[in-house]
Amino acid sequence: MGRKYKHLNQLDRDRIQALLDNKHNQKDIVKILKRNKGTISREIKRNRRKKHRSGNIIYGKYESTVANHKAYLKRHYAKYQGMNIEKDKLLRKYVIQGLKQHWSPDEVSGRMEKDQKTFYASKTAIYDWLYSAYGQRYCKYLYSERYTPKKRKKKKTKKVLIKHRIGIELRPQVINNNEEYGHCEADTIVSGKKTGSKSALTVNYQRKAKYISIRKISSLKPILFNKAILDIKKEQVINSTTLDNGIENQWHYKLNIPIYFCDTYASWQKGGVENANKMIRRYIPKGSDISQYSDKYVKMIEDIINNKPRKSLGYKTPQEVMIENNLLLDRNESRNKKTQVALEG
Repeated sequence: MGRKYKHLNQLDRDRIQALLDNKHNQKDIVKILKRNKGTISREIKRNRRKKHRSGNIIYGKYESTVANHKAYLKRHYAKYQGMNIEKDKLLRKYVIQGLKQHWSPDEVSGRMEKDQKTFYASKTAIYDWLYSAYGQRYCKYLYSERYTPKKRKKKKTKKVLIKHRIGIELRPQVINNNEEYGHCEADTIVSGKKTGSKSALTVNYQRKAKYISIRKISSLKPILFNKAILDIKKEQVINSTTLDNGIENQWHYKLNIPIYFCDTYASWQKGGVENANKMIRRYIPKGSDISQYSDKYVKMIEDIINNKPRKSLGYKTPQEVMIENNLLLDRNESRNKKTQVALEG
């Protein structure tokens, strides 16, 4: 973690003055005070005495009490300088006249100081005033368009409010520790933005058995996501599932399954299904239009992954673990056994 910036105080400035009086250079001061060289350089340059003679600025000796007072005034009035232009009629008139002559805010500020006017505004204060409601109409006099304030387009995002949401912190420890079969994680894989397609994949992952099920859906509408999960539930035991906070999960309470939600931006809390998504991406790369892949192709991906020997399962396949633990329901068990025999053959 980077060091937090700390303003110089009176004691620091006393030490700077003492070191300068004893003919130490800025490198020595940086080492002794253990401060950034830029901090020391700016402090000496900005906060020493200034005298105006014949239109020229003459810099005087650095005095700690003067420097500390100048620094205080700058910090105290920095946020108000933009408004000061609006309040001071002479200052405002001078700034506008300079802008109309196509002077930059830096040139207006510098000339103001050179002419020893009774008023003053820094270039930053002038920019702040220009970007406020008071000075915006004078932005057209600025030389470079890059200083013209641009209206930022705010993305209109709908807040997804998930009713009856139960956070992952309330998920039982027996699930967290993978002590029981039948507890799942679910997620969606979407089509690439450039394709313009709304099609997606619903992916269900058995945490302990590492078994995946994939269903194509035409969009992320909650009703379609629920339909996919319920279709998967007909084929296997699902005692609970963990979801993220996506819009497709708004109707989770209609599934009649205990549902736990990850924290916002914490996809690692359902790392099993995230890893399954990566395996699926080998066959359906990112940016693809999912609508172009057939249900048969999607089922092939499912079968390949579920029949891979996994080290974490003692080199059994997820398919074998599901069958051994009676997690596949009767009407689908025969079909899966046929698939397994076909793959072995």
